[in-house]
Amino acid sequence: MKKRTYDKEYKLRAVKMTEGRMKAEVARELGIAEQTLHNWVKKYQEDQEDAFVGSGNRKPEDQELHELRKQLRDKDEEIAILKKAMGIFAKDRK
Repeated sequence: MKKRTYDKEYKLRAVKMTEGRMKAEVARELGIAEQTLHNWVKKYQEDQEDAFVGSGNRKPEDQELHELRKQLRDKDEEIAILKKAMGIFAKDRK
């Protein structure tokens, strides 16, 4: 069975439909599992508009952390290369 995917707008619309209504009723109306809708509502309550970033995407704060970690890995690699080069040149001087 193929897993269904829903875009951010659909999820936001579904969450907004739950305001003042029972989740089970909204889930039946939309043809989705009640647990799925419950998870969407919970995620929305935690992160509001940044709740549904999509597959392969990150929240803005997570993206910044990812980029900083990548920069750190790159700098560590550069330092390792420079240390090797210094070792090679130091041997040539002796």
